[in-house]
Amino acid sequence: MMLSKMLRTPPCRTATSTLLARNFSAFSTTATPSSSSRPRSSFDLPDPRPSMSYQTSLDYSSNKWNPPLSKIVATIGPTSEQLDVLQDVVRCGMRIMRLNFSHATVEEVELRVRNLRACKGRHSILTSNKEVITTSTGESTVHKNVRAILLDTRGPEIRMGKLANDHSGHETVHIAAGSEVALCTTDDVRDGGSTAEKLYVDYSKLASCLSPGMKVLLDDGAIILTVSKIEPGGTSVICTADNSGELRSRAGVNLPGAETDLPAMSAKDRVDIKYGMTKDVDYVAASFIQNADGVRQIREYMKECAVELAKEGKWEEGRPLPLIISKIESQSALMHFDEILEESDGIMVARGDLGVEIPIQQVTNAQKEMVAACNAAGKPVIVATQMLESMAKNPRPTRAEVADVTNAIYDGADCVMLSGETAKGKYPVQTIQMMNEIISSAERFTKYSMPGPNLQARERFVRGQKEKAIRGLIGRGDYDSKSVDSALASASVAAAEERDATVIIVLTSQGVLPRLISAYRPNVPILAFCDSTKVAKQLMLHRGVHPIHVGDEINNLPIVKRGVSAIQYAKQFGMVQEGDNVVVVARELATDGLTTDFATMKIATVP
Repeated sequence: MMLSKMLRTPPCRTATSTLLARNFSAFSTTATPSSSSRPRSSFDLPDPRPSMSYQTSLDYSSNKWNPPLSKIVATIGPTSEQLDVLQDVVRCGMRIMRLNFSHATVEEVELRVRNLRACKGRHSILTSNKEVITTSTGESTVHKNVRAILLDTRGPEIRMGKLANDHSGHETVHIAAGSEVALCTTDDVRDGGSTAEKLYVDYSKLASCLSPGMKVLLDDGAIILTVSKIEPGGTSVICTADNSGELRSRAGVNLPGAETDLPAMSAKDRVDIKYGMTKDVDYVAASFIQNADGVRQIREYMKECAVELAKEGKWEEGRPLPLIISKIESQSALMHFDEILEESDGIMVARGDLGVEIPIQQVTNAQKEMVAACNAAGKPVIVATQMLESMAKNPRPTRAEVADVTNAIYDGADCVMLSGETAKGKYPVQTIQMMNEIISSAERFTKYSMPGPNLQARERFVRGQKEKAIRGLIGRGDYDSKSVDSALASASVAAAEERDATVIIVLTSQGVLPRLISAYRPNVPILAFCDSTKVAKQLMLHRGVHPIHVGDEINNLPIVKRGVSAIQYAKQFGMVQEGDNVVVVARELATDGLTTDFATMKIATVP
């Protein structure tokens, strides 16, 4: 299916009338005596903070666990890696920790992984110890955190060389607008150092992928060059500077619209991925993916690593490999998006480099199409880059940043990501709190006042699966629209909406059923009780899925008692309360030898 076709769902015609029918709640949570007699307007926009599930060590506290459906991916760095800060980051709603291997050292990665696993939270492992969650913190000393880890690779990249006489590493050269600049790939320019007239570029095939009129962007677009001619021999490209500016050593080079043959992984990426597997990372965010073959190469490499690590006693045979999240950050990736999506386990809309590679005015449009296509495929999508950038220095975001996060939720993003805001910013905890509150506000609005976006996302998924089934194109990670799991997922969402259920509870071993239910975009959380920690963590990216590792706590019970036990645990975690309606779904093994496995759905009221 072509990417451009994904946004043709007609707009919701009832959104405006539904909105205007809603009543207004003031931002203050307490009304003055006189306010009750005032006429109410058509808006229902309450302050989200009183309902947030923060603990008493932070600003707000709620006995009810009200997790948002869309998740937060947060980059952990120098200002957030220590245990006391990271614990608050976890409490405030970080579900996936991003490790940026472009900068992190082995020692920093070890510290961050160790501290994350020391954090406690409501995403937990249930043990045979029946200790209840404490009322003061909402946590238990025996409940361990199952939040996921995403390894973000540096990826193959093209860079300038070191500047001549740059002994300090801080020197720059001035490029004047209209000046002629030669981009060279020869060793003599590399060894002699780059100047304003001759810049070394570390991609030997530079001349073969450029032609007159094309653009070359240096240092994230700080300097823009237009190609004038290719020198005979292909060792240099003559360009004209479009603007003036300063250049530092080893600045990045972008070639918008150029087809390169860069490998899917650099030598550093190979080392980092293998190391990450020894740390049990759950996802690999593959940088600068250009086509589906690059995704396949990374997957095959991880299989090879698994074999080698198993021989060294560092990998358990049969353990799931890290899932591959392809970062879309180039024009080439957009051109091959459909095949990349089919081969990947998920997508990251990496708007930083993408905004350099394509006209920046088109980044939002590309984001919307990519999110829509991921919704149709039932695969998770992360929207990233500068979402709350100003909070790296300020305690409050700009209105434009709030609108950016809100619109990503309206688009259908499974996750939104924070980078420098939480890695090196001054307010990492407050940034997570703010993002959590923005998500919750947006989701409440789409649930009660503007249901159109979720309904459109669901329709895209249903239509997408039907089209693939008709054409016989069920690929990696796709779901058969006629399968038992698909029917059960669809029915559970319909039942939850009909009964106004508080939660959908899923008993799962491989994680297929929770992913399917998530793809149908329910407006309630999906509490997934998983057999293994790995399955639980690899469900974390999916919208609405809140995984719990149960081990044998539920599986050892008779089949008829598992659903009741799951409801009791959901009540213990604060997900449901007395009187709430719940939907419980599971696949149960057949025992009579005459039938296939059973698919069951039960609807109950919490006692």
